[in-house]
Amino acid sequence: MKLQNSGTHWLCAVLMTGTLGASSLAFAQADDPVTFAVPPWPGVTVKTALATQLLDTLGYSTKQQQLGATITYQAMNQNEVDVFLAGWLPAQQSMYDAAMKKQTLVDLGNNVDGARIGFAVPTYVYEAGVTSAEDLNKPENAERFGRTVYSIEAGTGMSDQLNAGADKNLYGLGDWKLSETSTPGMLGAAKAAMNEHQWIVFAGWTPHWMNIEYDIAYLDDPKDLWGPDGGRSDVRTLVTKAFADANPNVTRLLDQLTFTADDQSAMIRGYGYEEKPADKVAVAWMQAHPAKVKGFLEGVTTAAGQPAWPAVKAAFDLDA
Repeated sequence: MKLQNSGTHWLCAVLMTGTLGASSLAFAQADDPVTFAVPPWPGVTVKTALATQLLDTLGYSTKQQQLGATITYQAMNQNEVDVFLAGWLPAQQSMYDAAMKKQTLVDLGNNVDGARIGFAVPTYVYEAGVTSAEDLNKPENAERFGRTVYSIEAGTGMSDQLNAGADKNLYGLGDWKLSETSTPGMLGAAKAAMNEHQWIVFAGWTPHWMNIEYDIAYLDDPKDLWGPDGGRSDVRTLVTKAFADANPNVTRLLDQLTFTADDQSAMIRGYGYEEKPADKVAVAWMQAHPAKVKGFLEGVTTAAGQPAWPAVKAAFDLDA
């Protein structure tokens, strides 16, 4: 059985085979908490809050553990957590590939359409002619950037990609400083620079509220430092094989849980920028997008085997 990129085809096979039907398995597993790994990133925090509220409404118990990406892959290989909604590729490619070789995980596919990672600059810098990463190391530009790229925490997939590019001296970055702080630290530096109309380049991504609140542009990446296709990324939903085998009903819901980058950026803005509680942001999004929520629940039942949509519609006052 091919686990990588198997998505719905794998799920259909599970639902159609075995000695127990989906409803029997749902009954058997309803009391076991569905455990989510949640790194401290706004997007996955809200996405997980939405998923857990749906599952709680359907009669399942849920649990969240705040873990970084590296620890998450290790924990999933050991069946200590069940679900990860933030498998960013190619940023986490090495961790992902190592985990998939063990054949303990199932990749349910991309849950964010339009995700991207890349070098971001203020729009006024872009309009001044810095439109490609090739422009960074031109002497007059490098000086204005202070030969510094701002990034998030060391040890993250994004940080690893940037350091690998610098090690190869891509775009002349071998002698640049990589200022690795945290997401708030990096964005604080970006905001301060933009307030003073100074030049800054940093590691940006979408979905994120930075794309709503800041006037920024992404640079072309002809040498694929951030991965192919201009840094376009997948955000994979990963579950353990043991969990997927035992919980086809929950796995179907997780498989169908997908968002656009704009959807998720709006969620992230509510939680990470406006500082609203993640569960309230998730409910507000569901109430604004009932048809999408109904799509998430197609073919899904409650833990007791009843259709999922009527229960969720009533619980969150959805109109679709």
